Amino acid sequence: MKHAMNAESPVHIVDYHPRHAAAWAQLNQAWLAEGGFAIEAKDRRSIDDPEGVFLVPGGRIFIAERDGAAVGCCALIRLEDGFEVSKMTVTPAARGRGLARRLLDACEAAARQTQAKRLYLETNSGLAPAIALYESVGFIHLPARPTPYARADVFMEKRL
Repeated sequence: MKHAMNAESPVHIVDYHPRHAAAWAQLNQAWLAEGGFAIEAKDRRSIDDPEGVFLVPGGRIFIAERDGAAVGCCALIRLEDGFEVSKMTVTPAARGRGLARRLLDACEAAARQTQAKRLYLETNSGLAPAIALYESVGFIHLPARPTPYARADVFMEKRL
């Protein structure tokens, strides 16, 4: 008999593999829907072609797996002087266990390995738990700037 997910099951943060494509799409469509956000053109490209959008240009994608199932994800987009943190989410059932912090830590460690100078992100002011997490690990708020996302109204960075 297969047991339901429980707090004792270990979660592993792993690099994206093509076998994660369906879970990647589902995770991202779910958080956008949960937040009441439209799937914008840039989202659609990221969801449909994660390898081309993130990996080929030098970024990374991390998947949080528990019992073989993807329960969270986060990606890094290569920038000239660092990386943009993108598409971070944890499923509602897996929240409250520090997984978003672990995903963010994996992103920061990967960025530091490349001698990146900063992490950057864009988010929405309605995503208070995410903003609190970013602030708690040293992200600071930046002035508004042009963005391809209609929903983005919070801009942050962390110098490495």
